[in-house]
Amino acid sequence: MKVVYFAWVRERVGKAEEIVEPPAEVSTVGDLIGWLAGRGESYAHAFEAPNVIRAAIDHAHAPPQTVIAGAREIALFPPMTGG
Repeated sequence: MKVVYFAWVRERVGKAEEIVEPPAEVSTVGDLIGWLAGRGESYAHAFEAPNVIRAAIDHAHAPPQTVIAGAREIALFPPMTGG
């Protein structure tokens, strides 16, 4: 699946997007964030506060418990404010 990073998540990870193949036990958005955090220092820094990370699966907002099976794209980003 394609994972896209935005804002400071992208800056900390060091890339805008990548194709990943998480293991079978990674079944939800929250699991994915935890798995990504274990992939190295830059990922650990990006996901050090997983409760603030927001996600969208195929352009639809998704809470941490959302199942990721079948997702083509998962976007991960910090909370945003608008004005």
